[in-house]
Amino acid sequence: MRTIRDIPRYENVPILVRCALNVPVENGRVMNDYRLRRALPTIQFLAERGARVVLISHIGEAGTETLEPVADALSKLTPRVSFFGETTGVRARDAVRNLMPGNILMLENLRRNRGEVMNDPSFAAELASLADVFVEDSFDTCHRQHASIVSLPKLLPSYAGLQLEEEVRELSEALVPKQPSLAVIGGAKFSTKEAVLTTLLERYTHVFVGGALANDFLKAAGHGVGKSLIDAEQDGASTIRKLTGNPKLVLPVDSLVVPASALGSADIRPYARVATIDQVRPDEVILDHGPGTSLLLARLAEQSKTILWNGPLGNYEKDFVDATNAFARSIADSHARSIIGGGDTIAAIEALGLLPKFSFVSTGGGAMLDFLVKGTLPGISVLG
Repeated sequence: MRTIRDIPRYENVPILVRCALNVPVENGRVMNDYRLRRALPTIQFLAERGARVVLISHIGEAGTETLEPVADALSKLTPRVSFFGETTGVRARDAVRNLMPGNILMLENLRRNRGEVMNDPSFAAELASLADVFVEDSFDTCHRQHASIVSLPKLLPSYAGLQLEEEVRELSEALVPKQPSLAVIGGAKFSTKEAVLTTLLERYTHVFVGGALANDFLKAAGHGVGKSLIDAEQDGASTIRKLTGNPKLVLPVDSLVVPASALGSADIRPYARVATIDQVRPDEVILDHGPGTSLLLARLAEQSKTILWNGPLGNYEKDFVDATNAFARSIADSHARSIIGGGDTIAAIEALGLLPKFSFVSTGGGAMLDFLVKGTLPGISVLG
């Protein structure tokens, strides 16, 4: 995989960089600039060598959001950043043509054009007309079949950015962990986790299934889960039963539960109680793991030389973060090499001020899981 170090010439060359700029914005202000800081090494590497750096990215899901506040936030981290409110067309090409060497131009949200998500070849061609070189540095979207990810690199000399290079190196190493090792997969939807669980059970000493995902496994093991969230896809039930029988698989031993009738309350914490896996009542909902499970994970973390973690362990949206926070502290206190990913997981760890304690933090959630299964992603393999 060629990286930006292999680009033969930088000075005055318009270089299109696909960045991960999908950051939280509220009232026109970026609330967390972590992704921007991770994007800086590639941007600055090119700008310092006199390239005309053109940044493209998506933000949000609706296709109506703007990257203008992101450009403003980036300008506070590195100099000579400007924003142009279009993505393609004559005026966008003029804006790139007028860009001075060493300066940085951020174009508007890619998803404002339907051609991005639809992987429209004509939209990819319009993007390619903006520059002479393409750089892929958005690992978190490399699993998507979008125009800027899989079609654009075919139209220009293409290279990996520094962040993408680091992701590939670190996650490749995570596939050959030092033993004993611990992998923890949280979140929900077994249908999106089946392949990675199968892979990790082959490579890791222990694989803990957490979050709402654990409900499916607890149910398959014969434990009551009350009215807790389970995967609506029943086709995976037989696979779950098979995986549950794997001696490497570790499940929660207790849960934090609330009555289902309390879910509409403004504050449901007062309704919560700790229940072992055999004490969940039919009218209760599991929202987090209990202290016994946190102690189990702490012991496994202490014994491990490699720890891989993706996905929160409780209902993050409802602020049930006890198990997630406890496990984050256990990893920080361990001597293991630690690799984490997933937006909610990273946000929780960052809120604790523990990010520097982790060996590697992936910018990808779904992309990280897909890479661990396949060893590559569509947006990586297309780079050649």
